[in-house]
Amino acid sequence: MTPTADLSILTLVTNASLVVKAVLAVLVLLSLTSWTVIFQKLFTISRAARQVEEFEGRFWSGTELNQLLEAAKRNHEHAGIEERLFAAGMSEYLKQSRQDPHALNGVSRAMRAVYNREMDHLERGLPMLASIGSTSPYIGLFGTVWGIMNAFTGLSTLDNVSLAVVAPGIAEALVATAIGLFAAIPAVAAYNYFNNRVGRLSNRLDGFSEEFLNILQRQQVRG
Repeated sequence: MTPTADLSILTLVTNASLVVKAVLAVLVLLSLTSWTVIFQKLFTISRAARQVEEFEGRFWSGTELNQLLEAAKRNHEHAGIEERLFAAGMSEYLKQSRQDPHALNGVSRAMRAVYNREMDHLERGLPMLASIGSTSPYIGLFGTVWGIMNAFTGLSTLDNVSLAVVAPGIAEALVATAIGLFAAIPAVAAYNYFNNRVGRLSNRLDGFSEEFLNILQRQQVRG
């Protein structure tokens, strides 16, 4: 590239070495994967939180537990996490003898199994965001180091070396770092945001489980 060459991003990418181009391709792929996961998790977690709000409204409205269970069974395919927890616990409770002092242990285990399965579904994809966020800058840095190394290697054959001669090669290399940061920053921000929302949702589900078990315990005492 000559000192007077076009230094636009497109030109720099086009004139980059094969290794740098491969690095850029990997980073673009990681960025696309990251944004795909971000939109999927935004929809999934928002939907889960909305369903929890809706079910808690019905649960604390005074509706009979048996009626809530029937509704949960009819709406099984579209039920939210909390409704599934309730259905699993209530179904197990009805199977157990109400005078059995260990009945609530079975209810707790049934709810915990559903909880673990549903939380695993909610957290799916978050480790990928964390991995993309942590590795993308280093991948970009590798491309930058390789590009600068090539730029300085090419200068060894020139008699007159100036900043104008070095700048295009270095600029080509630095594009890899910029793309690496472009891929990493949204992934890290999204991971922290979604991890926080999942954590708050998890605490809310734990609180509901404890309250529901207390309700069943009072019913058991009354007989």
